This record gives sequence, structure tokens and C-alpha cells, in this order.
Amino acid sequence: MLLAAIVAFAPLLAPAGAAAANVDPDWPCVQRKVPHLSVGQVWNGPELPKAAAGWEKDHQISTLVADISARRVPLEEAVKRIQDFAATLPADQATPKLEMLVQGLFDHMDAERTRVMEGISRYAHRQVAMADALRKQSSALDALRAKPDADPDEVERQTDEFNFATRIYDERRQSLSSVCEVPTIIAQRLYQLAKATQEALPAKEKK
Repeated sequence: MLLAAIVAFAPLLAPAGAAAANVDPDWPCVQRKVPHLSVGQVWNGPELPKAAAGWEKDHQISTLVADISARRVPLEEAVKRIQDFAATLPADQATPKLEMLVQGLFDHMDAERTRVMEGISRYAHRQVAMADALRKQSSALDALRAKPDADPDEVERQTDEFNFATRIYDERRQSLSSVCEVPTIIAQRLYQLAKATQEALPAKEKK
């Protein structure tokens, strides 16, 4: 019997406790699924004005947003970039420019986080399909092995194929736990960058 392999094919969905906390029953991560953040979750400074939404039209700010939001850039370096940028701003432009920066960081990174979560869902659905295919493959192999006149070479061939497919499935399953951390990592980075931007505001604008 292929009991050990069959046990590994349990549906790749959230554990019972996690599923109860999620609106989407197909969400595979322990972390609660929150498709979008709100500005208030990451920004403790003054309310951002509507003008801040025009950040993409400012080449300097849109470039800075793209650069420092990238996770390959160390957080300390990203914070230093914000501080250096703030130091170059004339007094009358500091607040509006930094408000545009934090709005840009929020828009850019929240969208990135949402794309990552959509990718995780697609990944999980592919795993469920793979698990179903492996269950069928396991049943067919068991039936073949039960035949008294089964060709040993064919049994060996199908067993090798099954074992290989099982390893691929298991490797993907193990990597999912790391992938599930990415939305949280993005949210935490966004919070730190927003905090650094708030600290760079003129003293009278800070709360």
C-alpha cells in the first residue's frame, strides 16, 4: 500500500483553525488573508491630501518609490534614501513631497502584496490539482500491483514516475510556507518606510 504517500496528499488548504479565520476557504496560508491594506495601518502622520495621489506624475518620487520598495534593497539603505531625499527638499516642498512619497509607497507596495497573494492562491490551486492526479496515479499503481500477472518492468516504471511526481509535489508543498510569509514581509517593510517618511517630516507636521 502507498499509505504514506496518500497521507501526504491531504488537500493543500488552510488548517481548520486558519480556515475559520479566512473568508476565502481556498487560502492555503496560516496567515489571515487580507487582500488590501489601509493607509491607516501603516501611516501615523497627518491625513494625506488628495494631491498626494499624483505621486506617479513626479518622476523623482516615482523612481524613489520603485527603488526603495524593492525587497532586494536593505531596509537600512531604503531608510537612508528617504532621509537623504528629505534633506534636499526646500522647506515649502518638504511636506507635500513626503506626503506624495508615502502615498506612492502605499499604492505601489499594497498592489505588489495583492499580486503576491493572488499568485499564492494560483499556486495552491495547482497543488490541489496535483494532489488529485497523484491520488489517481496511486490507485492505478495499487491496482496494477494487485494483478498476479503484472509486468514487473511496468510496475517499476510506474512506481518511479509516481515517486518522482510525489517528490515534486512535496517540494512545492514545503516551499509554500516561505511563500506565505511574503505578504507579511511586504506589509512590515511598508510600515517601516512610512515610519521613516513620517520622521522626515518638518517637526510641526509630525503627530
